[in-house]
Amino acid sequence: MNALGEVTHQNTIYEATVPVALYVAAILNQPDITAGDFDLGTAVPSRRPTLVRLLAWLSDTAYDADDECVAIGERHYGERFLHEYEEMRAFRDLRPAIFSAVQPLLGHASADAREAALVAAIPLAEHPLLAEHRGELVDHARRLLASSTDRQNRDRVLDALKAWGHDTSDLENAADVAARERHARLRAERASWGGDWTGGYTGGYSEDPPF
Repeated sequence: MNALGEVTHQNTIYEATVPVALYVAAILNQPDITAGDFDLGTAVPSRRPTLVRLLAWLSDTAYDADDECVAIGERHYGERFLHEYEEMRAFRDLRPAIFSAVQPLLGHASADAREAALVAAIPLAEHPLLAEHRGELVDHARRLLASSTDRQNRDRVLDALKAWGHDTSDLENAADVAARERHARLRAERASWGGDWTGGYTGGYSEDPPF
């Protein structure tokens, strides 16, 4: 799994990222991956299942190529940013294919796998051809927010619901409100220093893209 980090080092989409992402998507639904190291009878698994780790990598990669990253790139490098960043454009074009591999896992028997699949599906669903699937993701998002305590997953799901025009006030708990207020304060502080900052768990660049 460490090898996956080499093709997305420093939040960057490289030439090798696209074929690796396609390979990961292709093996997600293989029986030895979907059931291999889950122990549904154990409250605390001995290690993070391979399927969850693969979905987390796809999720992080999709966030590194999402609309927000494109907008930041265009502010820094001009409106031809995405045209010139061929690797990111290639990944974004393949989002429907990757989504089709992630979607069946939204109903996985493991809650961890279901959450990982949802968080991976959300940035993929920014693709215009996937807009019709967002309603399905909203239903899964509401179920996640009713049970999950994972801060990163909750933040990403809440951000998606807000971006899609949904009122999340009845879905947020006290920890969500505190995290949102803390994030807003940090954004305000950063803005006072000048420059862009995405903060939190919303992706964004830590380094200049490699072109």
